[in-house]
Amino acid sequence: MKIWVDADACPGVIKEILYRVAERLEMEVVLVANKLMRVPGSRFVRSMQVPHGADVADAEIVRLLAEGDLVVTGDIPLAADVLAKGGFALNPRGEFYTEANIAQMLTMRKFMEELRQNGVDTGGPAPFNQADQRNFANALDRHLSRHAKRAN
Repeated sequence: MKIWVDADACPGVIKEILYRVAERLEMEVVLVANKLMRVPGSRFVRSMQVPHGADVADAEIVRLLAEGDLVVTGDIPLAADVLAKGGFALNPRGEFYTEANIAQMLTMRKFMEELRQNGVDTGGPAPFNQADQRNFANALDRHLSRHAKRAN
């Protein structure tokens, strides 16, 4: 199992959690972004820079993703593609995208996009906070306990 990170918009504190997990479990974590990403010197953490463009990083993650891999992303269409390919998708606030909730999330995303296109101020997501960080760490830990082979 690998952990793929849609890294352009991923909060730094989430990346730090993932770096620690990579070392602790000796698990590969790959950050994919349109810009050069600095990562700690680790044989388990690497970054991959892709060309600039809409959804280029998303397409590369989906292309390289293996069944059972985990993708950390806040991008709902990417999460849908990950689920369709047999992967798991977790957002930085600690919520898993699932077959049960992805259709509703895609519909809501499209609705909000239409509102914005018609000039409606929909606001934005709530600021990322420590509760989100804890929720992510807890959800990640539960997932890895169930799905990852721990190094002995």
